[in-house]
Amino acid sequence: MRSPALCLVAACLLAGCAQGSTQRQESDRRALAGATPVGEPVDCVELSRIDHTRVRDSRTIDFHMRGREVYRNRLRNECPGLAFEDSFTYRTSLSRLCSVDLITVNDRSGIAGPACALGPFQRIETEAR
Repeated sequence: MRSPALCLVAACLLAGCAQGSTQRQESDRRALAGATPVGEPVDCVELSRIDHTRVRDSRTIDFHMRGREVYRNRLRNECPGLAFEDSFTYRTSLSRLCSVDLITVNDRSGIAGPACALGPFQRIETEAR
């Protein structure tokens, strides 16, 4: 027999999971506002093609490539300090930056910030070029 308190806790946890899922979907929708996905996401981009980056929020980075293409990366999770610091580094032994790689937030105090996992790269077209 289950106790009413245990059932209440389980219901609250499930509601929290649903709310977290809804919040993530809303966050993903906002991240694509003003952008149209082009093709399927890719796992990697060539380092030599990256011209500059733009941090959009604590989970979204636009990689502006030579040739005017833009790839949006939605990090696997929120990255504390990324939006505030607006700067990050990455290290890879390959000539590509991939969805299995980590970025590290550059802290203005000179201390390395958190490391955060990249997600897939989605080519986008934006309304304002």
